[in-house]
Amino acid sequence: LLFSLLASRKDAVIPAFRSHFSSLLATVESQLVLGGKSNFNMLNDFTSFEFIADAYFGVLPSASDLGTTGPTKAAKWLIFQLHPLVTFGLPLILEEPLLHTVLLPPIFVSGDYKALYKYFYAAATKALDMAESLGLNRDEACHNLLFATVFNSYGGLKVMLPGILGRIAEAGEKFHQRLAAEVRIAVADAGGKVTIEALEKMELTKSAVWEALRLEPPVKFQYGRAKADMNIESHDAVFAVKKGEMLFGYQPCATKDPRVFGSTAREFVGDRFVGEGSKLLQYVYWSNGRETESPSVDNKQCPGKNLVVLVGRLLVVEMFLRYDTFAADVGVDLLGPKVEFTGVTKATSGPGAV
Repeated sequence: LLFSLLASRKDAVIPAFRSHFSSLLATVESQLVLGGKSNFNMLNDFTSFEFIADAYFGVLPSASDLGTTGPTKAAKWLIFQLHPLVTFGLPLILEEPLLHTVLLPPIFVSGDYKALYKYFYAAATKALDMAESLGLNRDEACHNLLFATVFNSYGGLKVMLPGILGRIAEAGEKFHQRLAAEVRIAVADAGGKVTIEALEKMELTKSAVWEALRLEPPVKFQYGRAKADMNIESHDAVFAVKKGEMLFGYQPCATKDPRVFGSTAREFVGDRFVGEGSKLLQYVYWSNGRETESPSVDNKQCPGKNLVVLVGRLLVVEMFLRYDTFAADVGVDLLGPKVEFTGVTKATSGPGAV
């Protein structure tokens, strides 16, 4: 169902993203004028929710009974799913038993979930019709669509987009100039339009997004039970795993491996995957599989893998069509990076020039 939904709505993604995030950046500029700072995470929470629903279903949550409460309801429900991974900076003696050991009572978000479900049941009519044609129960399919959209898609964008933006912010003005030049040339060659063909020509942009995902994977932890006896090899040892044993993976252990990525393994190197560097993509696992592999019904790789990378690239494109460079303070939020704009320099060339 997810593969069918993504395929049926592929042409809606770029225009929906550009519309919603152009508005976000206009708000950033207004807030910078008024107060000198703009919290990207707060704006992204609302914008990503609107964008992903628009791209998937063509119905804005803000135009439904949800109004502007959708992102708040979604975030509350997400916290109840992810609280074992959340930290509020409290002493461990408090956080471990209260947040990381006992499940929070779902009754506290049942009203929020019902409101979200009502929106999805009405907005996702075509997707639910498709589900029934595949032999799925309509109500069950709606619950699954809600989970996939809110938890996987929206939850991922809440973490991923600040992660990409934060890394690029810290890369500095010279790197920004390289990105701006590449983006503007490719878009100009496409007649001033942002197209898939234009995006594919942006090798540095793709590399920067992959590098950010390498360092800041939206989902760092993986769990699974071994379905058969197996041996797992590291550089130096072999570990025997028995059928039925629980395996835990902490992805950055692999994606920041200095034996693979060298002395800069823990640093953001925006052009790492350009040219011959693309051979290292097989060691990027953010999607629960190698970046060089594709998701299918036969594996556990993220079905939206290609969409995620596309959206990350679109953020970079939107930024550098509009700005020559920008500055931001980068910190830590509940589930990932926090980015606060402190300044932007409007584009002096290309389609967004002032």
